[in-house]
Amino acid sequence: MSNLIVLDSYAILAFLRKEAGHERVFEILKGAKDGKLQVMMTWVNVGEVAYIVQRSWDKSHVHEILANLESSKVDFVDAGEKLSLKAADLKAEYPMAYADAFAAALTELQDAVLVTGDPEFKPLEDILAIEWL
Repeated sequence: MSNLIVLDSYAILAFLRKEAGHERVFEILKGAKDGKLQVMMTWVNVGEVAYIVQRSWDKSHVHEILANLESSKVDFVDAGEKLSLKAADLKAEYPMAYADAFAAALTELQDAVLVTGDPEFKPLEDILAIEWL
């Protein structure tokens, strides 16, 4: 498996809710903190986690979770021109949520492994390396 990992919101929410795969996400975050893995998320996916956490718990949890992700050395990637256009291309081609298209685009552009459990990514198995939770 690649040392370059992209996490989508599904992976982070599974970790927070202690759902299936949360142990694997913990290992990945620990690997990032220890410098053994490079772990990335787009700010679009971080924003998706933030609004879901705020709805489920409260806003103070959002700041706590962001601080924990930053301390785990997750690289947050801006949605610049190249990433946004790649996400738009994938969204036009495949039936998926717009935020998911950003995780897929980052995975493809970085030649990384996407870690997720979201079935929306199933149609992309031929073009992306996916580790299923």
